[in-house]
Amino acid sequence: MGIDLDEFFANEGAHMADSYAPSKESDNFKSGFVTLVGRPNAGKSSLINAIMGKKIAITSNTAQTTRHRFRAVLNRPDFQLVLVDTPGLHKPHDALGEELNTSALKALEEVDVIAFVVDASAEVGKGDRWVVEQLKHIPSKKICVLTKTDKVSPEQIHAQRLLLDDLLTWDAMVGLSSKTGYNVEAFVEEVALLLPYGPAWFPKDMETDQPLEVIVAEFIREKILRDFRDDVPHAIGVAIEDLDIDEDSDLTSIYATIYVERESQKGIIIGKGGSAIKRIGTKARSDLERFFGMRVYLDLQVKVKKNWRKDLNQIRKFGYGEGI
Repeated sequence: MGIDLDEFFANEGAHMADSYAPSKESDNFKSGFVTLVGRPNAGKSSLINAIMGKKIAITSNTAQTTRHRFRAVLNRPDFQLVLVDTPGLHKPHDALGEELNTSALKALEEVDVIAFVVDASAEVGKGDRWVVEQLKHIPSKKICVLTKTDKVSPEQIHAQRLLLDDLLTWDAMVGLSSKTGYNVEAFVEEVALLLPYGPAWFPKDMETDQPLEVIVAEFIREKILRDFRDDVPHAIGVAIEDLDIDEDSDLTSIYATIYVERESQKGIIIGKGGSAIKRIGTKARSDLERFFGMRVYLDLQVKVKKNWRKDLNQIRKFGYGEGI
């Protein structure tokens, strides 16, 4: 099914409506929106990065790594594929979790294809079955994607396929590995077959609709997710206070604040003698310099904002869930 352009711009793309309208392509050109949905850590963000051939979405082994619903745009001569990444669907424990679930389910509305992403190395559980139940009454085309096939045997993949076939009638099913690149292109080709004919929705040089500040904040948050354990990663919110790109001096200056919920968490993030915050900054700056293609000055501050995950206004101020 197609996207209603007026509704799309009114609801989520209003900031682009004045500057861009869909371009007329040949009668054989296809375009459409594909939402990736599934349980946390199923491999949705890794798959988008593999498809785009560069880092667009952050990844980690921590649940709720993806807090934003954003689009990545893949342009080919005969089609434009708009990939919608979503937070992993899960049983919420706070207002943030509820908001992320709302964001993920909202992304299923009015899209052309839904890709249900399943970790082939994990047992299909109640959470996966619950997600499938949400898909049954949605008229969009549906493709089942088994990720992380490099971790399992062909026999295990076959068993997973049989089990998933019993849950829903899929328009296609693909097993792939974002890590090795195996069958990633096959997934793109399968989705392209399911797309409707129509114009390109975004400019050909556009790769994501994420605001620059969001991308930078997420790169910083990723380093914290990967460096810390227990409850600290979930309590982290990152806000970009100032961002200045000076092409003449080949320098991007970034001032960011890392928010935590308790003083004890602030001490952990800063570390003894500032060692932890320095490590976070060094790793984030390396990613950011590759992203911007120039030198980066990164200033990180840490502040406490008590119980922000229970405050819907604060959640949306950070741009998480529907707040973006």
